[in-house]
Parts: sequence; structure tokens; C-alpha cells
Amino acid sequence: MTLHTVTHFSGKRPEQVAFHRTELAVVLGLYGRMVAAGEWRDYGISCLRDVAVFSVFRRTAEQPLYRIEKRPKLRLKQGQYAVIGMDGRILKRGDDLRQVLRVLERKLIRAVDD
Repeated sequence: MTLHTVTHFSGKRPEQVAFHRTELAVVLGLYGRMVAAGEWRDYGISCLRDVAVFSVFRRTAEQPLYRIEKRPKLRLKQGQYAVIGMDGRILKRGDDLRQVLRVLERKLIRAVDD
């Protein structure tokens, strides 16, 4: 059996949303602190057409605890960054990534106090 792949290329690369290096530095800084506190263990990054997602896991084989999303199309409306919980609730949304991630840093302070 022979498989043939047909690719139609219009000369235009499909757009893809991704985190910029400075954005990743902020997110990975928080990730490192949460790993050191024993709260998080793994992460995954997805760069899709409309959204870039940084997913955080407690264990590799489960659902993400949190998703940090970047949706540039919402930049002028609700803010392009959002933190979404395991149950799908939006915990925080805005245009300033550091401000949006503060909702997760509060959980770090609680984890250290315990």
C-alpha cells in the first residue's frame, strides 16, 4: 500500500499565535517558582491559529490544572491574556500578563504558608 500526501500551498503561510520570548520568560518564571513549591510538575505549549496556550499539569497524565491563553483578537475587548481553571472558568483576564498571572501567584503564597 502506498500513501500519498497532497499539499495545497497558496504561497501564504497559515497564521499562528505564539508567545513572545518576553511573555514566555514571565510565564516560565512563575512556573519555576510553582515547581520549587511542589505544586506543578509539567507543562505543555500549543500554538494554534487563534490562540497560544501554556497548560500547567500537576501530573503528566491528567488534565491541565490551569491554562494560560493568549488570544490577540480579544486585545481590544476583554484583554488578550486569560488564566482558565481546570473546570473551564476564567479566573482572570486582561492585557497585562503579569497582572493576569497574579491570580496564580496568590496560590503560591498559600502553598508556602501551609
